[in-house]
Amino acid sequence: MEVINTIGRRKAAIARIYMSEGKGQIIVNNRDFKEYFPDKLHHYVVEQPLNLLEVRETYDIKVNLDGGGMTGQAEALRLAISRALIKINPEYKPALRAEGFVTRDPRVVERKKPGQPKARKRFQFSKR
Repeated sequence: MEVINTIGRRKAAIARIYMSEGKGQIIVNNRDFKEYFPDKLHHYVVEQPLNLLEVRETYDIKVNLDGGGMTGQAEALRLAISRALIKINPEYKPALRAEGFVTRDPRVVERKKPGQPKARKRFQFSKR
């Protein structure tokens, strides 16, 4: 089987993955993903699409992760894995769509406005 490559994004995080048939290894930035993401919650998030379709031990995944924080990176990786699984077998799409793994989360940080300390915060108003 050829290598399937896809991209997933969340906030400032970008995950580029290369998926091929294998034994279920997930390598993130040349480290095992359980070493890269020390939190068990992030392990769960990354494995969600694979566990849903029961293909956890079927594919090897090599990941290049960049930008953002841990949660953003984990969710970007989940989206990339979901997209790769759909490329492999389009019949997976309804199941992944029902769980919300196919939708790119559009929420990003609002920009800071000039004349204000933050995006929405204002400097203290003084009447006199």
